[in-house]
Amino acid sequence: MTKTDILMLNPMRPLVEPAVAPFGTVHKFWEIADQEKFLAEVGPRIRGMIAFVASCPRELIEKLPALEVIASSAVGYDGIDVKAAAEHGIVVTNTPDVLTDEVADLAIGLLLATIREIPRAEQYVRSGNWPKAPFPLTATLRGRSVGIIGLGRIGKAIAKRLEGFDISIAYHGRRQQSDVPYTYFASLLDMASEVDTLIAITPGGAETRHLINAEVFKALGPNGIFVNVARGSVVDEAALIHALKNRTILAAGVDVFENEPHVPAELIALENAVLLPHVASASVHTRDAMAQLAVDNLLAVLGGKPPLTPVPETPWPPAK
Repeated sequence: MTKTDILMLNPMRPLVEPAVAPFGTVHKFWEIADQEKFLAEVGPRIRGMIAFVASCPRELIEKLPALEVIASSAVGYDGIDVKAAAEHGIVVTNTPDVLTDEVADLAIGLLLATIREIPRAEQYVRSGNWPKAPFPLTATLRGRSVGIIGLGRIGKAIAKRLEGFDISIAYHGRRQQSDVPYTYFASLLDMASEVDTLIAITPGGAETRHLINAEVFKALGPNGIFVNVARGSVVDEAALIHALKNRTILAAGVDVFENEPHVPAELIALENAVLLPHVASASVHTRDAMAQLAVDNLLAVLGGKPPLTPVPETPWPPAK
């Protein structure tokens, strides 16, 4: 492979730079003081971009005329303007499959933590309250029905785990899937009315922005549990706060937020919300696997080979 210029958009796992450096000069974009000057002088030589959860708008893409590949170390790629990438013949890759089990495990853990109030119970012990009185009784997973919003790879993995709890499972998505045994709802509102637990694992982006809103929470009802391991943008956060405050729903477990890493103080103050700092895939094992797949995609394209996991909007070979 001819040595080239590679743009690393943000900090990544330690394995990335030594894996990529032999094939070109790695420019760490976040460390560059004058980014506009860099883009004017070096931008025309950049052939590859690699990033963790890339934010790559059209404006940046158009300043990199030689760019061939954007390798993102994440499944979601709603921060990348894939339409602009496709127009310029740039292939975009993500990292499906390698984080499926990790995210599914976390979703189940967050569901249980929310229903059984595990963080509050743990704090109850640490604060010395147990000798004074038993911890209050909680809700249960027994007899519940769960609706999964988005039955893709991760949604299916979550459903498989839920089967072990012997509970009813339904799903909502763009289309019914003939190879799954779960009840399908074409309408999210209809599903929310029929189940008492919702787990969101649908992609982010304009199409799903505020998909889960006040109407959905009202349909879910006062015994309802909501868990979000998708994207913060899929939920109307103000509506969620209102629903929790007013007990329109019982509780929520949230791993993602609209304006990460900033979480509304009103949400933090609520005892019926379990909040995590976007850690669904955040184990050393899984993040390293994601980073390695991003590296493999980057080097494949720069070496004239097909990428391993291109996104549907930028298939290989790209249309010029």
